[in-house]
Amino acid sequence: MPSIFGPVLGQTLVVVSDAHLGVTAPAVEEALLAFLDAVPTLGDSLLVNGDLFDFWFSYAHVVPRRGFQVAAALARLARRLPVLMVGGNHDRWGGDFWSRDLGVRFDPRRLTFRLGRLGVAAIHGDGLTEPRRRAVLLHRLINHRLTSAVYRALHPDLGVKLVEILSPRLGDHSHDEARLEAAAAQQRAWAAELLAREPELGMVIMGHTHRAELWRTPTGGTYLNPGAWFQGLRYAVATEDGAELRQFTPAAPPRPAPAGPR
Repeated sequence: MPSIFGPVLGQTLVVVSDAHLGVTAPAVEEALLAFLDAVPTLGDSLLVNGDLFDFWFSYAHVVPRRGFQVAAALARLARRLPVLMVGGNHDRWGGDFWSRDLGVRFDPRRLTFRLGRLGVAAIHGDGLTEPRRRAVLLHRLINHRLTSAVYRALHPDLGVKLVEILSPRLGDHSHDEARLEAAAAQQRAWAAELLAREPELGMVIMGHTHRAELWRTPTGGTYLNPGAWFQGLRYAVATEDGAELRQFTPAAPPRPAPAGPR
């Protein structure tokens, strides 16, 4: 029986999630581009675990202009080391663009792979533990095949504009600390159940809650959420022996040399 994991990915996995490029400040994208340049010094593989963009849709003949620089940086990086990408609720509609045109191993919902000897499942996390009925219904709507087909028929300029208008009204943008903590706890419990249900896994990596978390389950598995990139430039590094939560510090631009005598 063939392994569900495929070839060994590498020994040190760099993980980033929830950048939401497109609605964040330009400095967030600039820092991410610097981070992608630095990835080969941090590990030997990269996982982008959902919601890299606040919106992404792969058309048949059009590449969204807003995400072009990051997509190009990922393509360059994929020539040097393995790059994996899981779709999130904001950028699941990648089609074959990432794999065919960029060389990125992409799945809209879940990737399973080996990190050294460790079995790993990467899942963004939306639609799994949503506490509110509105969020559940929204998840079903945006992931329905008919929704994608109708959207694809729109002119790209019209489609992107429509998302910009509707985005503030979609999803759960709560800042209630108790609700956010409850969502994080529910996701942590879901990951523990997955690890118990699939004993070949040793680590589950998720995003979505924007809460950085590293937790060892009672059965010895690991749950990892790197946190949101747009909140403090957070990322994580994982090996078969464990993981570490980190924050990226972009290099300061060089200071101009003092003017000499004229």
